[in-house]
Amino acid sequence: MDSSKTASELPARERILLAAQDLFYREGIRATGVDKVIAESGVTKVTFYRHFPSKNDLIRAFLDYRHRIWMEWFADAIRRHGGFAGSGLLPLVEVMAEWFRKPIYRGCAFINSVAELGGALPDVVEICHSHKQDMAMVIRELLVDTPQSDVLAQAAAVAIDGAIVRAQTEARDAEVKQSLDSLALLLSALQATSTAAAEAAQQ
Repeated sequence: MDSSKTASELPARERILLAAQDLFYREGIRATGVDKVIAESGVTKVTFYRHFPSKNDLIRAFLDYRHRIWMEWFADAIRRHGGFAGSGLLPLVEVMAEWFRKPIYRGCAFINSVAELGGALPDVVEICHSHKQDMAMVIRELLVDTPQSDVLAQAAAVAIDGAIVRAQTEARDAEVKQSLDSLALLLSALQATSTAAAEAAQQ
C-alpha cells in the first residue's frame, strides 16, 4: 500500500481490505456484514463483488492482508526493542506490551477468526496455522542455534498466544498487566534453557 496516498485515493480493492481489516478486527467477522464493508470503503456493490465474489473470499483476503502487515510490524518492533539474531527472547515482552497498549486491542485476529469460523470455514484454520508458524520462525531467530531451538521457539510462541488471550480479559488501564508478568517469567525460563543448551553444545 502506498502510504503517501489518502484512503480515498487508494485502489478500490485496497480500500475494501482496509475497511474489512478495521471492521472485522474491531467488531468481529460474523457481526460485520458485506453492506457495512461496502459503505465504509466507499465502493459500489458492483465494484465490491468484482473483487470479492463472496464474503468468504473477503475473509481469506483479509487474513492474508492482516498477516502481511502484522508480521512487518512484529519484525520492526523486535528490532526497536533491542532484538536481533541470537539476542534472546526477552525483547518479546516489550514488543507485546507495545501491542497490548494500542488504543484498539482486541487480541489476535487469527485466534479470533478460528474461534468464530474454524468449523464453518476450514481455510481459516490453515491460514492461521501458517501465520503462527511464520511467527515462530521469527522468534527462533532470536535464539542461539541449538538442537532445541525449534522446540523452544514453538514454546515461546505458545506463551505469547496465552499472553495475547489473557490481555483481552485485563483492565485497559492496568499499569502492570499480569499477562506481561507471566510472559516475562515463561520467556525467561525458556531463555535459560536455550542458554544451557548452547553452553552444553560448546563443551
